[in-house]
Amino acid sequence: MNGDTGNRDIDATRSVLRDHFERIRELVESATAGLTTEMSDYRPGPQANSIAWLLWHLTRVQDDHVSGAAGVEQVWTAHGWRDRFALPFHADDIGYGHTDEQVGLVHADARLLADYHADVHRVTLGYVDGLTADELDRIVDRRWDPPVTAAVRLVSVIGDCLQHLGQAAYVRGLFEAE
Repeated sequence: MNGDTGNRDIDATRSVLRDHFERIRELVESATAGLTTEMSDYRPGPQANSIAWLLWHLTRVQDDHVSGAAGVEQVWTAHGWRDRFALPFHADDIGYGHTDEQVGLVHADARLLADYHADVHRVTLGYVDGLTADELDRIVDRRWDPPVTAAVRLVSVIGDCLQHLGQAAYVRGLFEAE
C-alpha cells in the first residue's frame, strides 16, 4: 500500500470515528435539554434505570474506556467530576453490575450530566484526532479472547453510548406520556 492510500485510510477512519462521537455529543445535549430533576430521576419501574443513571453511566464508560486506550487519567478524577457528582461509589465505578439500589443513588441535574460529557468528549476527540493505523491495531485489553484493540474498544464505546442514549430517550418518552 502506498503512503497516500494509507494516509487517506487513517484520515477517513478518524473522520468516521469523530462523526460518531459528535453525534453522541449532540444526543447527550438533546437528552439533557429541558430535563428537569423529576424527569432525570424518573424510573418507570423499581428495576429500571433513570435518565440520570443512563447518562452518567454512558459517560463513565466513554471516560473509562477512552482514557484507558489513550493512557491518560480519567476526566472523572482528573477534572474533579467525581467530587461534583458526590456519588457513594468507588472512583473506578462506571455502573456495570449496579443493583437497583445503586441505580437509585444516581441523582444529577441536566447541566452536570451535559458538562461532564462535554469534558469527556473533548478528551475523546483529542485521542481520535491523533489516531494512527498502528494505534488502532494496538491491543488495549488482554482480558478478552481475542484481545481488544483500540479500534474495537472505540466501536464498543460508540455502541454502548448509542444504546443508552436510546434508552434515555425511551424513559423520557414514558415520563412525558404520564
